[in-house]
Amino acid sequence: MSESTAPIARPPAPTREHYLNVKYGIKSWLLTVDHKRIAILYLISITAFFFIGGAAAVLIRLDLATPAGDLVSSETYNKLFTIHGIIMVFFFLIPSIPAVLGNFLVPIMIGAKDLAFPKLNLLSWYLYMIGGSFTLWAMIAGGVDTGWTFYAPYSTTYANTHVIATALGIFVTGFSSILTGLNFMVTIHMMRAPGMTWLKMPLFIWAQYATSIIMILGTPVLAITIVLIAIERLLGVGIFDPALGGDPVLFQHLFWFYSHPAVYIMILPSMGVISEVISAFCRRAVFGYKFIAFSSLAIALLGFLVWGHHMFVSSQSPYAGMVFSLLSFLIAVPSAIKVFNWTATLYKASISYQTPILYAFGFIGLFTIGGLTGLFLATLAIDVHVHDTYFVVAHFHYIMVGGAIMGFLGGLHYWWPKMVGKLYPEAWARFSALVIFVGFNLTFFPQFLLGYLGMPRRYHVYDPEFQVLHVLSSAGASILGIGYLIPMVYFLWSLRYGKDAGPNPWDAKGLEWTIPSPPTTFNFEEPVTVGDVYDYPTEDETPPWKQGSSEGAHV
Repeated sequence: MSESTAPIARPPAPTREHYLNVKYGIKSWLLTVDHKRIAILYLISITAFFFIGGAAAVLIRLDLATPAGDLVSSETYNKLFTIHGIIMVFFFLIPSIPAVLGNFLVPIMIGAKDLAFPKLNLLSWYLYMIGGSFTLWAMIAGGVDTGWTFYAPYSTTYANTHVIATALGIFVTGFSSILTGLNFMVTIHMMRAPGMTWLKMPLFIWAQYATSIIMILGTPVLAITIVLIAIERLLGVGIFDPALGGDPVLFQHLFWFYSHPAVYIMILPSMGVISEVISAFCRRAVFGYKFIAFSSLAIALLGFLVWGHHMFVSSQSPYAGMVFSLLSFLIAVPSAIKVFNWTATLYKASISYQTPILYAFGFIGLFTIGGLTGLFLATLAIDVHVHDTYFVVAHFHYIMVGGAIMGFLGGLHYWWPKMVGKLYPEAWARFSALVIFVGFNLTFFPQFLLGYLGMPRRYHVYDPEFQVLHVLSSAGASILGIGYLIPMVYFLWSLRYGKDAGPNPWDAKGLEWTIPSPPTTFNFEEPVTVGDVYDYPTEDETPPWKQGSSEGAHV
């Protein structure tokens, strides 16, 4: 028999033990290049970091319950609010939706079998874990007390804590963010299914694309800034320390050039989630699709032009401050477009009040309050009064917790059945959404009053006149903490006891709802046909849950 016609030797059929050890074993998870498994690895990791950062917040609020600050020392308090900010910003808020929901959904929603660079995707998770390990080591070894902003020259000269190890952790994690953004951009550009033009992409994909732009352009600036801190701290080169001929305001310019766009890394993906959830539970396409899509790009680009509004009380020129103030008002416009269009979508819609849309309602309300108070901080005269007070703390948390985390939880509840193939208990989920909303407002709304009355942030010894508001805030934090614990319990419960979700428990549109739950390894077994991603019934058609259907969102 000639070589060309010789039969091909087939490998032996894999045994059951092979599947147990390779397909389902720990090794297979640690070496996987499946974007869905990597998303779950990220979910487990960021959940762990969330509760570590949350534990620091609990100690902060307990200490602030009394004016004397007698629970921890001043040094320990500085370390607590620093590690809380660092972990929550760099290891939870920034990677939460892109790394978890983005990783899981971007290929599925555009009809691809995986991300463009699967191995880089796995590497990004390892870099995230390596960076997190450095930061956790620094916390265990004695902590860091610079604040999450690492302001120089304190971070470069005077702090005697583990600044280098913490900064190294953030530096390494930054490469994880860059790789994720690069992977998403290439995938969205090159791997969309035939027929999926730019104006047929889901709005969640537009949000991820805009976020990726910020990740790729902004994160290297933070990395360079951290390297400069290390050089000055280790070698004594005068970059930021005025005693060495440096300029501390230069650090602020570099840091906020990244860190204000980083706010939109946290909030833009949540906006994409809200667009998908509102469309699904209103049974209609989002009003003004093009405006919402392009407003995401506008936010991403304008976000690089407003960093100076963090520096109104620095030595920055007042004329530069006026320009940054105007630009800060301008960037509110594309955010307002989204809110108005979501409201128009909800108007006279046949709404199904399931858990995901409850989080969407919470997002719209809390993000609107956060955005409007941001305009106060963008006004020079008001910012001078409330700068570095609890007003800023409240505003920041209304955007980050009330916005980013509400969006993350809304998306997690919406796509959880797709991720694991199981349904969670709807009654408990609605209850937890209510508890989180009430607990959040009780925690942070009093802080607007504290800030306006003059209570500085980062102080744990304060005048007794502020105690009532601090006690209210601490009581709200306990309610909020319970609200966050409840979903973790019923999500874990659903893995074992939840009802099978089927491919489309919400009767929603989109490619992700056309495949099994959870999806198979390569997502799509048949060629993908792309139609209108928001092709819901017309207004005169009765939604499935009003027809008494056993399927649909009422499950």
